[in-house]
This record gives sequence, C-alpha cells and structure tokens, in this order.
Amino acid sequence: MKKEGYSVSKWPDVDLINEKMDKLINDRLYEIKPEAMGRYLNYFETKCKGSKALNEEARKYIPGGVQHNLAFNYPFPLAIDRAEGAYLYDVDGNRYVDYLQAGGPTLLGSNYKPVTEKVIEIIAEHGPVTGLFHEYELKLAKLIREHMPWVEQYRCFGSGTEADMAAIRVARVFTGKKKIVKAGGAYHGWSDQLVYSLHIPYTKTYEAHGIPEEATIHTKECYPGDIESLRKVLEANEKEGGTAAVLIEPFGPESGTRMTHFDYCAKVRELCDEFDTLLIFDEVVTAFRAGPGGAQGYFNVRPDLTVFGKIVSGGFPMAGGVGGREDIMSVMAAGVKAGKKRAYVGGTLTANPLSCAAGYFAIKEIIEQDAARKAGENGDKLCAGIQGLIDKYELPFVVWNIGSIIHFEVSGVMYLSVTDPDIFKKIPQRQHNIEEFGAALTANGVITLAGSRIYTSMADNDETIAETLRCFDEVFKNIDR
Repeated sequence: MKKEGYSVSKWPDVDLINEKMDKLINDRLYEIKPEAMGRYLNYFETKCKGSKALNEEARKYIPGGVQHNLAFNYPFPLAIDRAEGAYLYDVDGNRYVDYLQAGGPTLLGSNYKPVTEKVIEIIAEHGPVTGLFHEYELKLAKLIREHMPWVEQYRCFGSGTEADMAAIRVARVFTGKKKIVKAGGAYHGWSDQLVYSLHIPYTKTYEAHGIPEEATIHTKECYPGDIESLRKVLEANEKEGGTAAVLIEPFGPESGTRMTHFDYCAKVRELCDEFDTLLIFDEVVTAFRAGPGGAQGYFNVRPDLTVFGKIVSGGFPMAGGVGGREDIMSVMAAGVKAGKKRAYVGGTLTANPLSCAAGYFAIKEIIEQDAARKAGENGDKLCAGIQGLIDKYELPFVVWNIGSIIHFEVSGVMYLSVTDPDIFKKIPQRQHNIEEFGAALTANGVITLAGSRIYTSMADNDETIAETLRCFDEVFKNIDR
C-alpha cells in the first residue's frame, strides 16, 4: 500500500520472504572464497592502521575496545572521524557509503547543516542544559502531536531503553496488571525485563546474562507475526491477573527482520481491546522514518502508547520519549504527589534544550523536505538492484525492503528455531558468515548495520546507489557457489 508522504511504496510479500528464508536456513552456508576474503581482510591491515592502533589502545580502557553495540567489530572496529551526508570517513581517510546512519535516526543524512546550525545557535544562546522547563520541550511535544495525533501528550527520556522501561511501568500503573507481552526476537532496549529472547524467538536470556529469573517472570513472548500465538499468551495471562500491555514493533521484530502481514497491527489492536490490554508501539526506528505519522499513521492503527528514540533528537544525544493518550500519560506527571498512583520516572538531562531543539528542527526538516518519501524511493532502487545481483549470480540470498529499511540475509541466523537440536552450534557459524560478508562490504566501501541491514536516507542518490551496487557485485562474484 502506497501512502502520500510515506516511505513504503508497497508492502512486501511476507509469505514469499518466509518461503525464501526457510530455504536459506536449510541450505549450506555460502561463503566468500578464501583468496578473496584474504584480500578483503588485508584491506583492514593495510588501509586501516589508525583504526587498529586506536582499538588496541582502547582495549586497555574500554571493555572490548568499543562502546556501541552497532559497531561492526570484524576484524576490528573502524574508528570514524566524521559523518557527512551519505558518507562516513575513518581516521585513516577512507570514505564509506553510510547505511548504518547511526542506527536509523539520520533520515536527512548525517550532520545535516540546517539542523546542526540551529542546534549550535541554541547552545550558544541557552546552554545545553538548564535543569528546568524551557520552550523547546513544548515545541517538540506540539510538533509530534501535530503529525501523530494519537500522541496526545509526550514525555522525553534519555534513550529508547528508558522510554520502553517507562512505557511498561506506565501500563502497569494504569491497568493494575503485571504481565507484558513482546514478540520473540524483538529488541526493546536492555532493561532486565525486556532484554529477553533477543534476535531468535524463545531463546530467553541466551544473549543476556546477569538477569535473575525473577526479573522476567512477568515478561511473556508470542511468536512474531502469529496472531493465534498472541491470543494463546493473552488467554494464559488472564488466569494470572491479565496483561498490562502488548509491546510490538509495528514493522516486526528488528525493524522488520521478521516481517508481519500488513493487517497484523490491526489484529493486535483488536486482541488488545478484547482482553482490555494496552497496545504499545515501539517506534524507535519507524517514527518519522516510516512517514510523518510513523508506522501507526501508515497502518492507521491506534496504539495507546508510543515509544520514541533516535530520531526525536535528530541524531543528537539523549534521544527517547513516550507519548500517548492523555489519561494514560497522566500517571507519570512530573513532581512528587501524594495520594495518587503514579509511575515514577526521571532523568536529570532529559528534555534538555540541545536535544529538544535538535528533534524539533530535524522533524520540521523531515516533513518540509519530504525526507521519508525520498529515502523510501532510494530504498526501493537499491533493493531492486541487490535483487538483480542475487539473480545474476544465482544465489539463495534474500533481500526485501520496507521503504528506507532494507534487509538482506546471507545466512538467516535470526530465522533459526529453538526446535533445531543443533541451533547453538549453528548460531556462531552463521553469525561469522555475516561478519565476513559485512567485512567484505566494508573493504569495498560500504558500511551496513551488522552486514544484514541498510538504512537509506534523503542524502542518498543515484551515485551512492550505483557505488553500493558495484560493491555488492564485487562481493557476490567472489561467493563460493
């Protein structure tokens, strides 16, 4: 379905994607030929010496030598000097087409000057933080509500993780219930209660240790995209006091890595109404990237609460927020008030002038420049080009896009099933396969998210797309078929 001003020109064929993914995960691994892989790794040794030296020193002071989970660490993390438009530049002067885009927020392209200049003015005039109310808190909240009318009120937080934590706490206070249901494989931040069954459904705390069982006792999961699975979980929860909220990414777990059918969100809304449960949309990635009204505007489905991150600060720090119905949002009103049940939340640096102004001006530019639609068109062109190369080399790889979010699967690790007795042997094998593929792309001038996802932006154009397709062509022709 195409909607004016939105990034998605056509909803992908979910059944076809699942069919292709089933074949991929049941096939052998398609690896890069050793000679070619040696050349790609040699690029890092010869052209990225500054990055390697910095990382070796950083390992003495930083766990693992890098702070961010989105950093691509094979064979070692690149040290980036600057981000500009559609490109990243490392400390050795190498240039890369940037499809990480900081995990999605820089829809306008990195370091978009009209926004950056406004933020510099705000810092110079008001300072980066006041600790008290200022006008850009109001301006940002009003702008979000203008384009996302189901967000009647909005509260800032420091990150998407904090916003998810706040949303489920608010849901529990408002409903008086404890259970939270998420889709298996989805990431909703790293809090104890939600860092559960990451990437692969029903793996529980396989990827997250140090969490007592008691912390997730009220966190339940359903199979992604399966409405009957959700119904069964809600029915089971009814016997234990009911469900406070269902928390989903509207495009499906991991920004649509596991796709859901177009009508899935509407069906979840119906189930939530049936079971008197709040519906929370995690729009950390999709808000404004999907289009002016986010994924909820695209689907025309009303969530009770919406979680924001990344884009609400325009790529600047302290990016997070929760918005929703006024009666629900009222339970986290600021200040200490006796006699009323409330969700206690806070954050000294949240809603600071820098972050709120950055979000305000970035969102205004996104709307005025029609950035979501332009980024989506770039995504359509690039996805079609990658599919053409997959066909050219007769590879089993799978590619699809939801507007400006492109997924390309070379190993299908997130589609493995816990029912496979060899799953924990296959996970590292298939993960390394992705690492090698991602390193090969990087050595040829393209940076992606973990070797399997691309975020296009308004800054992309025919030149960057052609450059990217040349890179994929080079890597694909060196796959051992």
